[in-house]
Amino acid sequence: MTLDRLTALADAWGGDLRRWPTADRAAAERLLAGDPAARAVLDAASALDALLFASPRPEASAALRDQVIAAASRAGLKPRPARRFWFDRLVLASGAGWAAAACAGVIAGLSLTTHMTADVQADAVLYQATLAGVDDTEVLG
Repeated sequence: MTLDRLTALADAWGGDLRRWPTADRAAAERLLAGDPAARAVLDAASALDALLFASPRPEASAALRDQVIAAASRAGLKPRPARRFWFDRLVLASGAGWAAAACAGVIAGLSLTTHMTADVQADAVLYQATLAGVDDTEVLG
């Protein structure tokens, strides 16, 4: 990384390397470790960040808001309907309900299959014992 590239990144992303693109962070850290001019660029960007974060956020006046809404309606834009959070929650809840019902069905199917398989295996043992001429009480005993 060059000092010019570091300056461009500091101008775009600020003085905090955590906000920089991941691919450029390691190279910037290496340059910062060995070049005091690079550290000065990053310190200047950090100072600018601090000023920007400390400055008050401007708020639009009611008159400006009304003008923007009027211009949008003249352009044919309509206000977006309010989101219906209850509907979103209902959809989420019904999806969770379907998932729970599917899981319950799988569990019921597995337990029923195990139960039926055990009965079939017991019947097969008794049938084989009967064919062999063994008394049921000896097999079940």
